Amino acid sequence: MSFVYQPTSDQPRIIHADHEILVVDKPAGLLSVPGRGEDRADCLIARLRAAFPTVLLVHRLDLDTSGVMVFGLTPHAQRHLSKQFEDRRTKKAYVARLWGRLEPRAGSVDLPLIVDWPNRPRQKVDHAEGRPAQTDWRVMKAGDAETRVRLMPLTGRSHQLRVHMAALGHPILGDPLYAEGAAADFPRLMLHAESLRFKHPESGVMLSFSAPVPF
Repeated sequence: MSFVYQPTSDQPRIIHADHEILVVDKPAGLLSVPGRGEDRADCLIARLRAAFPTVLLVHRLDLDTSGVMVFGLTPHAQRHLSKQFEDRRTKKAYVARLWGRLEPRAGSVDLPLIVDWPNRPRQKVDHAEGRPAQTDWRVMKAGDAETRVRLMPLTGRSHQLRVHMAALGHPILGDPLYAEGAAADFPRLMLHAESLRFKHPESGVMLSFSAPVPF
């Protein structure tokens, strides 16, 4: 699937910075890291590097997703934070707008995921070969046309929230890969990483950061 990358002019907002970590609010429409080719060089980490030359990647958000991301500013911080993500010791919460009315008020999705090779970068549910993926969800506000939910991923698979919601029959609004028709006809993917909780790599203190939902 080819697309023309037109990175947003919106700049990342610095939420927190100290000598070990950098926490930012990523705008939608910006790659986390460079893609293949010079036309995909403009990305979040490149923009941050101008002010924070030692910035190091810990995790990613999809191009179309906005919200909280943490970076290491030292190799130690990067290793420490990466291990927390790997061991599922971080706590992540997203807000999304979904197509239709999602019922009941809360639930979980446990569907293994694998890359859909002929249709990259799409992912798909695959019970035989897929890697485990779990998402908890809770309805915030429901109407007949759409539902606002808070999503708590327990694993960190690529496109996990997007595939899981589509599998429930309620794709995330504005999703260019997993929504169709009217559900896809929105100015952006309605998915935002609202909050992130982790231990500071030096002090060990549990920290929580959040970014206001822009939709």
